[in-house]
Amino acid sequence: MNLDKHSRTIPLHCPTCAGTKFESESPESYSVTCTGCERVITREDLHRENEENIQAHLGEIKKEISKAVADDLRKRLQKAFKGSKGFKLK
Repeated sequence: MNLDKHSRTIPLHCPTCAGTKFESESPESYSVTCTGCERVITREDLHRENEENIQAHLGEIKKEISKAVADDLRKRLQKAFKGSKGFKLK
């Protein structure tokens, strides 16, 4: 089963201007700067401010993956028991 189709990028929003573009000096830097309002915020604070958005996306992803896993399991079981007279799947 290929779960790559369920991966997604969750946009983080600036708590001041709701912008989604940020700059940092390096990928390892502790803080980022919003390109819209130039607010400097730590990565930790940015994640905390966007926790509700992150959790909403995570819930959607969980539902999608659960459905995909159930569908895949159902297909595999149907294939495994295809032609069996004593066992029937709906």
